Amino acid sequence: MPTQTFPPMSKNFASFDCDAHVVESALTWERAEDSLTKDELAVIKNSIWYDKATGQMTVNGTTGAGVSGVSAAPGMINIGSVAGPGMKHPIQRAFHVRNLRPETALTQEQSSYIDHRGAYEPKARLKDMDTQGIDQVMIIPSDIDTYPWIQDGRGAAALCKVYNDWAWEYCQEDPERLFFAALLPLQDPRSAIRELYRVADRGCRVGLVRPIDAMGNYPLQPKYDGLWRAMQETGVVYGMHPFPAFGSLKPAGYTEQHSASELINKAMVSASIPHSFLTNVQNFQAEASLWVVAALFSGLFERFPGLNGAVFEASSTWLSFVLDECDKFYKLYCNERTMRPLKQLPSETFFEHCVTGFEGDEAPPSRMPEFYEDILVWSSDVYHHDGDDVWRALETMHKSNLSEERQAKFLGGNARRIYNIPEPRTFIRDRVTEIERPDWWPGQEEIDFAMRAESSVFPSSPALNAAKKSRGSTSGASSSTGRNAQLVARSAE
Repeated sequence: MPTQTFPPMSKNFASFDCDAHVVESALTWERAEDSLTKDELAVIKNSIWYDKATGQMTVNGTTGAGVSGVSAAPGMINIGSVAGPGMKHPIQRAFHVRNLRPETALTQEQSSYIDHRGAYEPKARLKDMDTQGIDQVMIIPSDIDTYPWIQDGRGAAALCKVYNDWAWEYCQEDPERLFFAALLPLQDPRSAIRELYRVADRGCRVGLVRPIDAMGNYPLQPKYDGLWRAMQETGVVYGMHPFPAFGSLKPAGYTEQHSASELINKAMVSASIPHSFLTNVQNFQAEASLWVVAALFSGLFERFPGLNGAVFEASSTWLSFVLDECDKFYKLYCNERTMRPLKQLPSETFFEHCVTGFEGDEAPPSRMPEFYEDILVWSSDVYHHDGDDVWRALETMHKSNLSEERQAKFLGGNARRIYNIPEPRTFIRDRVTEIERPDWWPGQEEIDFAMRAESSVFPSSPALNAAKKSRGSTSGASSSTGRNAQLVARSAE
């Protein structure tokens, strides 16, 4: 069997992954009939419901919306669960190139092998974390283009209850290592407050809120003041996670209401831009920076001084420029302000109340440690396709000669401080350097070819012929269960 190898590395501190993901699967819905009241069950079925028989989700009467909960099928790569241990981007690319041609497309066994069960199952995730160097993690759901558009507030509240109960049960596999960020039904502020208190009683440390929510429910509206007071009281952190929904479920009456990311998406489509950089990078940063400016200039944290916020999944390099501009504009135009004066500069408020997520290949924070000293928290984004491990982050930090004290802060200490979560009793010190792979795992020749632009155009090549041969040798192999279990147990980034 081929072996995937990695250079030895070690760390002397416990890491905390502030933003990783689960994929909402059929498992979250199987428990709904047992956990919801009769009235809640009736309203959720009319708002959002997964049909096990057909594998389809229905949202506001639209069938086929949202995450279906179906695992990988032949020729399919589930981008929400693919970036498990060792699944670096060039390897993902090699599998995508195979899938371009029927004769080399992934079999059921192969697709199931790279559909990492840790996205759905906690035991599998803990084994993956061991090889990824992740000691503790905050899990976040994935279905970004569905929840904001649930029209019935009661249905949204029932959905949040179902997901949050499932996420809490997921984390009970190891409450010292696994933590969940709760969904809140912003469609109904009173329901959101009730749900916040309910999950806080179960130890939840983060409540998720989009920067610009759907259907007019903008988070900084006065109707949400009660929710921020509840967060102050419970200590639950305001988790500002950009969910740049494409608006495919947007109901009548809201067709002209767009978030910053939707406007970017529209510009990309109208300009026929043939790549996804704008939608995969720029739209997250646009929503996050808009929220930061609005929250700071509105005086949100001065009105609720016990409130803390975390900015997720938007990288962090943009933040230094935005905060500098906020300070400059406040100094220039504070006399023209119609709202109450701020007690301190916007940047000072951010440093006191907020943290910002960064990903492991993002180098500028390590080059500006004085700025990011107490506000940087690490995000793996596992198991989404762009996810990576703690070892990648350490490689980036080592290149900038970042001190171990700051590595420990950026990769765990700052997150635990703002979440008020203790360090684990033990932590992972050494990297797993070898993973045994099945015979059909791509070799270096195939990976090198896949990384060339012509790999998606040319009908054949020596590397693809080798892939055909590998696929043929395993086409009669056993079902995915054993292979998947092996990956979960032994894989590493």
